Amino acid sequence: MRSLTILTIFVTLNVVICEPTFWKKGGHDDHQPKGVWQKKLVWKEEWVKDFKIEKQEVWKTEHKKVQVPVWKTIEVPIWRDVQVPDWKVIKKPHIIEKEIPAWKEEKVAEWKKITKPIWVPHEVAVWKEIQVPYWTEVKVPVWTNVDVPVWKEVKVPVWREQKKAVWKEVKVPIWREVQKPIWKEVQVPYWKDVQVEDWKQIWVPAWVKEAVPGEKYLGKDQHGNEYTAHDVWRKKMIWKPQWKKVWKTKQVEAFRTEKKQEYVTEKVQDWKIEKVQDWVVDKVQDFEIKKVQEWKQEKKLDWKIEKKLNYKTEKKQEWKTEKKLAWKDEWVQVWKPVKKQVWVKQKTEVWKEEKIQVWRTEKKKEWATEKKLIWKDEVKEEKVPAWVEKKVPVWKKIWKPVWEKVWVPAPEHHGHGWD
Repeated sequence: MRSLTILTIFVTLNVVICEPTFWKKGGHDDHQPKGVWQKKLVWKEEWVKDFKIEKQEVWKTEHKKVQVPVWKTIEVPIWRDVQVPDWKVIKKPHIIEKEIPAWKEEKVAEWKKITKPIWVPHEVAVWKEIQVPYWTEVKVPVWTNVDVPVWKEVKVPVWREQKKAVWKEVKVPIWREVQKPIWKEVQVPYWKDVQVEDWKQIWVPAWVKEAVPGEKYLGKDQHGNEYTAHDVWRKKMIWKPQWKKVWKTKQVEAFRTEKKQEYVTEKVQDWKIEKVQDWVVDKVQDFEIKKVQEWKQEKKLDWKIEKKLNYKTEKKQEWKTEKKLAWKDEWVQVWKPVKKQVWVKQKTEVWKEEKIQVWRTEKKKEWATEKKLIWKDEVKEEKVPAWVEKKVPVWKKIWKPVWEKVWVPAPEHHGHGWD
């Protein structure tokens, strides 16, 4: 029993140590590759830092004697015009004021009563339609306002022996554009979970045939002769990779149909009032009974097909606030013109002699400062080019020997039979 346990441990260690290339991805052959690891000298490239001497242009400072222009201040005589005071007699106009009576219009405030329009809020009853949710195509009764012609007997004045133009209001049909809601089916994207195929790698046990190197002791016969066996085979359990088909959930983009409300423009017939010129006879007034066509609004029941989200129409009375035009009395202040006697000043022009001071021009000698250009010696610094030697780093490619570990397969050899 102990020998069998030791043999099992030895076989397990042999599987782990002697098969370095078995666990490579992508599968294996039926027979395990045999070989040994050996050292191999290879040359690998490497970049090393080195320095080389280069000439570089620099600028150095030199002193040079040059002549530069400078400005020198000197005094020169000049003649300048100056103003000298003097007296002069002139005639100057003089204004004499006196008061005279005059009439002046002034505005006097008084109060005036006016009627002003104001907006007064009041409550008006309106009907509101409520819908019950449920989508279906149903015929919904709609009340539409239509104009119905009616004849009315009226007394029309007739003027004889004189034609006179009169204006008469009539209703003329017109077309008006209204917005009508419709339901349109649109495609809306959403994410959908689907099952897709996938492959998963699993490992399954398998028995393979393995050759045992060297001699194996089989025992002795009755005469004491020993029996050995060469190139025997034994069974070995290995793990083989297999690909198993599995299903995984993946989200893909799909589209579903939804209903979207839009508005389309339709034309509805309406009526507007226009004035038409007519002629009647004047001079003798008379009355005759005539039938005049008028229009009154009536409600007509009509049917239209609508798509409703399970809604039924109900009418609910509500109150809303509207503004009504009313008139309000208000007192405003106005101004009316009134004549009033006032005294105004009247100006009379007379001439009066006066002495005024004036200025006459005389020439006066003065000294002014001027700048004169002269030359002056100065020392100037200049930058001149020069060459200097400098070490510049460069990268150099070299080859370096390195020992690598390589796998050398062993020569194949065939056995005979199983253990």
